[in-house]
Amino acid sequence: MRSTMQDAQLTIREITRHGTTVHRDSEVVTATEDGTRSLSYGELGVRVAQLAGALRGLGVEGDQRVATFMWNNAEHLTAYLAVPSMGAVLHTLNIRLPADQLVYIANHAEDKVVLVDASLVGLLVPHLAAMETVEHVVVAGPEAAGADLAPLQGQGAEVHRYDELLDAQPETFDWPEIDERDAAAMCYTSGTTGNPKGVVYSHRSAYLHSMAIWSGTVAALDAHSRVLPIVPQFHANAWGLVYAALMSGASLCMPDRWLQAEPLCRFMAASRATVSGAVPTVWNDVLGHLERHPEQKPESLGLILCGGSAVPLALQQALWRKHGIEVRQAWGMTETSPVASAGRPPLGVEEGTDEAWRYRGTQGRLLCGVEGRIVGDDGSVLADDGDAVGELEVRGPWVTAEYYRSDDPQAAEKFHDGWLRTGDVGKLDALGYITLTDRSKDVIKSGGEWISSVDLENALMAHDDVVEAAVVAIPDEKWDERPLATVVVREGADVTVEQLREFLAADFAKWQLPDAWAFVDQVPRTSVGKFDKKVIRKQYAAGEVELQ
Repeated sequence: MRSTMQDAQLTIREITRHGTTVHRDSEVVTATEDGTRSLSYGELGVRVAQLAGALRGLGVEGDQRVATFMWNNAEHLTAYLAVPSMGAVLHTLNIRLPADQLVYIANHAEDKVVLVDASLVGLLVPHLAAMETVEHVVVAGPEAAGADLAPLQGQGAEVHRYDELLDAQPETFDWPEIDERDAAAMCYTSGTTGNPKGVVYSHRSAYLHSMAIWSGTVAALDAHSRVLPIVPQFHANAWGLVYAALMSGASLCMPDRWLQAEPLCRFMAASRATVSGAVPTVWNDVLGHLERHPEQKPESLGLILCGGSAVPLALQQALWRKHGIEVRQAWGMTETSPVASAGRPPLGVEEGTDEAWRYRGTQGRLLCGVEGRIVGDDGSVLADDGDAVGELEVRGPWVTAEYYRSDDPQAAEKFHDGWLRTGDVGKLDALGYITLTDRSKDVIKSGGEWISSVDLENALMAHDDVVEAAVVAIPDEKWDERPLATVVVREGADVTVEQLREFLAADFAKWQLPDAWAFVDQVPRTSVGKFDKKVIRKQYAAGEVELQ
C-alpha cells in the first residue's frame, strides 16, 4: 500500500520561495564599517531572481558550478539562494586557503563563474589565471561600483560589476523544475593529507538538514529569531544556519569582514542578534573583550551554537554565569552537512548541576536522521555504553556516501559498510550523546595507553590565567609518544609550568601530565579557525618551539 500524499520536491527553491514571500517582512542586516545596511526578505527575493537572470545571461544553463569568494553578507546570501534554485551548483571557496589548494579546488570543481567581494579582489587576482574553467568574474558589494577592475582584466575571464548585471534584469525569473536529489552545493574538506576532497550536497539533504537546524534541539528558530552566522559561509555552508533562517523566517545578521571581538559586539547590539554560531576561538576572544568592556555586552544574545572543535567547559560556564548566554555544543564535519549532533542535557537533569555540565561538555545528542556507532581498531562495533572507546562512524540522509571525483587512492578508506568513518575517537552512550576524546591523528599513545589531548586542553583552559592551550604528541624514545602543551597566557598574568602541572594533577594521573611545555603568543589555526596541530608538530620537529 502506498500513501495518498503529494510528491513535492524538497529543494532550495522551496526554501527561497517560502522565506521571501511568507516571511517577506523579515530582513537580512549586513555590518558595514560604521553601521549596518538592511534588505527585507521580500526585497531579497527580487535580487535572487535578478541574480539568477544575470547568471543565465552569462551562460549558466545547467548544473555548472558558480563559485563564491565572499564574506558573510547580503550578496553572498543572494547567491546561496539563486544559484541552487536555478539548477546550478553553489561552490563556496575558502578565502583563507593557501594558493595551491584554492586553485586545485576551483579547477577540480570546474567553476564557470566566480562571485568575488570587492574587498577580496586583491586575494583572487594572483590565482585567477590558473583557474582554467572560469569564464566570468562578478565583483560584488557596496565597494564594487568604485573598484578598480583593471587587475582582474586580462586574466582569461570577463569581468562584471554585480549591481550593473542585476539592475539590467527583470524582477522575476522562470524557475526550472529540480529533482531533490540533484546537486545544490559543494564544499571541500580542509584535509591534512593529500588534496582537499569535494562533498556535494543535494537539495534534499540541505532541506532535511535545515529542518534539523531549525528545530528546538539545535537553534530553536522562528520568525522572531535573529540569527548571526559568524561561522563563514564558505565553512560547510555556515553550518546550515542560512537556509534554516529562511525556512523559519528568522532574520539574518551578517557580519561581513568585521570579525574581531569589538566590532562583533557592536554589531550584535545593532542587529539585535538572538542566536549565533561560531568556533570556540571566536567566543574566547569575545569573552575576553567583554571582561575589559562589560558595557558592550550584547543584551539580545541568548543562545550560541558552538563547534568545529571541542568547546571548553570553562568557556561555556563563563558565558553563562557572567552574561547569561547559553552555549549549545554541536558536532559535525563537512561530510555531514555539517551538524550531526547537538542538544541540552536529558530530561531529569537539573541545569547548573555538575551532571548537567558534564552533558554540556559532550558533543551533544545524535539528531533524528543520523545514526552513530563506535568501532574498534579491529572493525568490530562496540557497545554504546558511554565507556567503550573507538572511532565514531555515522550515516544518514545528510551524510556523504563518497567524495566527488576524488583522486586520492585512500579516499575509499573513509567509508565502511555504508558508514562514514569520521576520524574522531570517542564514546557513545545509550541516550545518543557523543563524547569525543580526540581526532584519530591527534590521540597521544604513551606506553601503550591513550592520553586525550582534548581533555588536557579543556582542563588547561579552565585555569584563570590561560587563554588557549593546544596539546600534541611528540616522539619519545621510552614511551613512543608524550604530550607537549603549548599555552597562551592571559595578558598580565604570571604563571609557571609547575603551577599548571599542579593544576592538572588534581584531575589527571601523573603519567598523563605533559612533559614538555611552551608558552606562545598564539596557537596556530587552520583556515576554518581550529587549532592547527600539524603546524605545532612541524615547528617542534624543526626545533622552532622554545620549551620551558
